[in-house]
Amino acid sequence: MRSLYFRVFLITAAVILASSLLGFFFSNMYYHAQLKPFNDEKLLGIAEQIKQFAEEEPQLVDAYLTNAAALGYEMYLTDGEADHRFYGQDFRERDLNEQAIEEVLGGGRYHGVAQFPNKLFISGFFDNRLSNTVGVPVQLADREFALFIRPDVILQFGELRSFFAWIIVLTVAISILLFLISTRYLVKPITRLSEATKRMARGDFKLSLSTKRKDEIGQLAGHFMIMSRELERMDQSRQQFVANVSHEIQSPLTSIQGFSKVLAEGSLPDEERARYASIIEEESRHLSLLSKQLLVLSSLDQERTPLTKTTFSLLNQIRKTVQMLDWQLEKKELLLKIAVPASLKLQGDEVLFMQVWMNLLGNAVEHIPAGRAIEMTAEQSLAQIVIKIKDNGDGIGKEHLPFLFDRFYRADKVRERSSGRSGLGLAIVKKIVQLHGGQIEVESSKDGTCFTIVLPQL
Repeated sequence: MRSLYFRVFLITAAVILASSLLGFFFSNMYYHAQLKPFNDEKLLGIAEQIKQFAEEEPQLVDAYLTNAAALGYEMYLTDGEADHRFYGQDFRERDLNEQAIEEVLGGGRYHGVAQFPNKLFISGFFDNRLSNTVGVPVQLADREFALFIRPDVILQFGELRSFFAWIIVLTVAISILLFLISTRYLVKPITRLSEATKRMARGDFKLSLSTKRKDEIGQLAGHFMIMSRELERMDQSRQQFVANVSHEIQSPLTSIQGFSKVLAEGSLPDEERARYASIIEEESRHLSLLSKQLLVLSSLDQERTPLTKTTFSLLNQIRKTVQMLDWQLEKKELLLKIAVPASLKLQGDEVLFMQVWMNLLGNAVEHIPAGRAIEMTAEQSLAQIVIKIKDNGDGIGKEHLPFLFDRFYRADKVRERSSGRSGLGLAIVKKIVQLHGGQIEVESSKDGTCFTIVLPQL
């Protein structure tokens, strides 16, 4: 006769197994339906950038493709005849048909990632086949080549795969343990709360406590669960923040290290030496900006520096901001319209608000095409002040809007990274506005983007 304890164990194991299989099944369906075409287009964009450089510098193509492969890609370059070059890790299967090669050599594009066949329990993202690539034509010194590329998943995500594997194993083990403990101590809520407190002190926030009781113990269990979820959310945010900071620091450091090593060889022409030195300077400047903005965010988050509130003219502050952006406005021939009443006064930290206008207006100047316009308006009522910064650029994709104020988020990752921006500007803006009791929202369409700041009238 099986005990209830054993039955709980079997049910728990069965639920976890079924949930894992269903979770993988639906995730794989989502990959094939949504992520696969997206990955195909993204890889095609990377391939086009590689193609552009290779055609401009054909004598450096082997060194460039070798370096690109070292950053996490597998590539195959062929002329369709006797010249076959592979870069990066070996493909598991070289199953690319001749028709695909001929199509690319003829000027077409190969969409092997998007056309990868749907398989029930096999994700195409990890299938290291030569056919699971994208291809573009490349002309090198009067010769036509076909370049095929896919991400090197092992190189890019090798450690993460082990990390997530451990998470899954630990999650399954902890889930089973929680079910058994909850059954064993069903009538001992105080003991369960004590055990849960010890687990939380060790950093384990995956807790399951009954909150069905209507007495003080049930209320305590409910409050305990709320606290656990909040701590878990904070812990996840911290981990994500650390990961993003590490990535943002590692990228410029890798560039600095690589170009410094090249400069140290001493056999470079003066023109290339100057160009590499300028790249090192740009990456160093990016690191400096990143560290400054991280310090600002840390100070704002912890509220270590009290707000120095004064009453100042919004129009005068906007004029100062425009003066600093004047050369950019003239360079892109942008029209700036300001409709801010001279009598409108803001009460707050003048230095922090200057960062708000510099970020918002600077972003607009940076991103909208030349010859467009930016308009800033402000209205005052008895209860609030509404400030709008609107441009008539090409707009921001709807898929990006919910994440614009997240730290390190970039709607255009390639352009933002190359411009030296850190992805922290809008996060700082939102934090400053919130510290002054206000809120900020963004709306965007193909006709332009509008940031709206609402501040309480003090």
